[in-house]
Amino acid sequence: MRLVAGGALKGVFLCFASICAWYSGYLLVELIPDVSLSRAVYGVRSLGVKPVLKAPVPKRQKCDHWAPCPPNTYAYRLLSGGGRDKYAKICFEDELLIGEKTGNVARGINIAVVNYITGKVTETRYFDMYKDDNSGPMTKFIQSAPEKSLLFMVTHDDGSSRLKDDAKKAIEALGSKEIRNISFRSSWVFLAAKGVELPAGIQREKINHSDKKKNRYNGWPAEIQIEGCIPRKPS
Repeated sequence: MRLVAGGALKGVFLCFASICAWYSGYLLVELIPDVSLSRAVYGVRSLGVKPVLKAPVPKRQKCDHWAPCPPNTYAYRLLSGGGRDKYAKICFEDELLIGEKTGNVARGINIAVVNYITGKVTETRYFDMYKDDNSGPMTKFIQSAPEKSLLFMVTHDDGSSRLKDDAKKAIEALGSKEIRNISFRSSWVFLAAKGVELPAGIQREKINHSDKKKNRYNGWPAEIQIEGCIPRKPS
């Protein structure tokens, strides 16, 4: 009888212990937030997994340069038009001086004048060299630019059909080596300085001509660009 009573008592004790364990587990689940449990499960699963290293997103530079310009320099980027619908752009110190978004770009030669000392844009103009005779007005515009100015020039569509010798001479006087090579729909970009000597190492000019066999724009020359950094202190 004692053995039977002892066995019955142990059975009751085990049953009670099971109920207590179940209830304790229930309380634990209710009291601990789901987020903590999820993190704990994720932590267990992540043991032994190699961490994935992600490269930081590169910081955007002025005028979309790949690398930042040194201190005390101006950043610039000149992009000619490409084909009929890809408009030219002139960026200076991360400001779009000429472009489709600013609404001041058109067929011909687009020019922006910037004060070298302050870095502020003085004026922007475009001169249609296909339909109207704008060679004379453009010559006067270039020659009237103040001393210690930067002049940025880019073409869109055609910049040569009505470009006369007076304008070519004015641009040559600013240091252009390619203005006399410009032809129908040539892509051309040029950085000039008036009353200031620019360092010899900076990129200042580039030209590209039409090529029907190789060009993606069906005979229209592809866009070209130059970019660089100009010392803020004039020579």
